[in-house]
Amino acid sequence: MEVVYLAGGCLWGVQAFIKTLPGVTFTEAGRANGTSRTLEGDYDGYAECVKTGFDPTVVTIRDLMGYLFEIIDPYSLNKQGQDVGEKYRTGVYSENPEHLKEAKAFLRERSDYELIMVEVLPLTNYVRSAEEHQDRLTRCPNDYCHIPVEILNKYK
Repeated sequence: MEVVYLAGGCLWGVQAFIKTLPGVTFTEAGRANGTSRTLEGDYDGYAECVKTGFDPTVVTIRDLMGYLFEIIDPYSLNKQGQDVGEKYRTGVYSENPEHLKEAKAFLRERSDYELIMVEVLPLTNYVRSAEEHQDRLTRCPNDYCHIPVEILNKYK
């Protein structure tokens, strides 16, 4: 099993979608690349993300990138749906340099590469989100989500 951190706007919908994908073994709502190791205090530069455990014999980083592009507007900077702010930026983060290499290759191979606002960076810090945010849409299916329900349930 390997782990990558995927940011696609509000993490509620991103987690609900990612946990349905083939080869994904676990998900956890969290914050990537902020400066603090706590949930307390002011915004510290993090991106809302989903820690994603996956079986690389079933799903690759490139596959995961393709799935991520199904649920994001890759041209939007710091905004997905009605959620606006730096914490809603899109990105891929990993401690594994090969993951970053594959993600960058996926982006470079696209004809719209110059327009894409998805960051690909080493993971420098991860903080697990509060329990209320874990699997939020499963527990509260009527909460707001920027991802259309037909896409959320596409791989169930």
